[in-house]
Amino acid sequence: MPAEPRPATADRLPLRRRLVPVVALLLLAPWAAECSWGGFTLADFLPVLIFLGPMYGGAAILIRETARHLGAGWPAIVLLAAAFGVLQAGLVDQSLFNPGYLDDTEYADTRAAAEATLVPGLGFSVRQAFDYVGNHITLTICAPIVIIESFLGRGRRLRPWLGRPGLVVVGVIYLLGSLLIFSDSGRKGFLASPLQLTFAAAVVLTLIATALLPRWRRPRPRPTDTPAVETGPADAPPANSGTATARRVRRAPHPLWVGLVVVLVHLGTDLAPGWPGVAIALAIAASTGGLIAYWSSRAGWRQRHVLAAGSASLVSAAAFAYLVPPYSPASPAAALAGDVAVTVVTVVLIGAAWWRLRRTSPAVHVRAS
Repeated sequence: MPAEPRPATADRLPLRRRLVPVVALLLLAPWAAECSWGGFTLADFLPVLIFLGPMYGGAAILIRETARHLGAGWPAIVLLAAAFGVLQAGLVDQSLFNPGYLDDTEYADTRAAAEATLVPGLGFSVRQAFDYVGNHITLTICAPIVIIESFLGRGRRLRPWLGRPGLVVVGVIYLLGSLLIFSDSGRKGFLASPLQLTFAAAVVLTLIATALLPRWRRPRPRPTDTPAVETGPADAPPANSGTATARRVRRAPHPLWVGLVVVLVHLGTDLAPGWPGVAIALAIAASTGGLIAYWSSRAGWRQRHVLAAGSASLVSAAAFAYLVPPYSPASPAAALAGDVAVTVVTVVLIGAAWWRLRRTSPAVHVRAS
């Protein structure tokens, strides 16, 4: 199947229309990162958007725009999201290296479990690293990008929204937001050692360098190429093409199956404590990523599949919000109101995105690589 055209320039639409998805992503990223799993009550939603929006939202926009300007696919976005996760937890708030970071929250009792997987010499928990970075990949970056892009028409979904001036502005916003969190109060008075900071910086640079490799980019189409479109029933081999040919065509599963697989990953990452649990979680995550990449190469893979895969983590987080407490103590009524609000927002966002995709014509085939 011919490759997609490589997006090279930002939309030529009026600035107001180009800024709508940017602002939406700026607001959705912090909400998904901190509110969607029950970390805050309903009264705290607005402060979260105000104080954490520049950092989380700025990062999501920069990652999305970097990938789309380069014509890169979802592997590059995931790698950049992982780099952001390490940057955030290792260098900005330094929660990755601070054993007492959660001691003043309702999650103080998780410290013992985290210390069961400490890395000698570096002083960080692999269990916490998996959770922190994994949540940033799925909730902070990928889910918001998938949802916002699904509201756009196929002509804008894979194209950049901002030019260089806009990227500079967002970069400054992200930097200021990160500096606010890096302040002494954001780090809770903790400062990682030079070795720890060097290690985190090395991992961040390695992930960024890997994400920018040319292999993740779609080649420019030849003059004779036509843009690849989603395959549907009409793309199936004709009846007279032979049984052997028809047998070789493997179609992508229904989007709901894709989403279900991602939900099962969230259920399986806490099957065992300590190092065995970390090994199981890493194996499940890697297997799921490989399976989704394989499915995305099949005929019939559409933006609906991408939406199902990307938003399943948000659905899981919203479902478990009823079982976990917010960071700060809250009354049962306040906690329940926040959880119900999370459910409503999640259902509305994903339902509206799904409805929007059903109304649009078949979108461009989007591979995971």
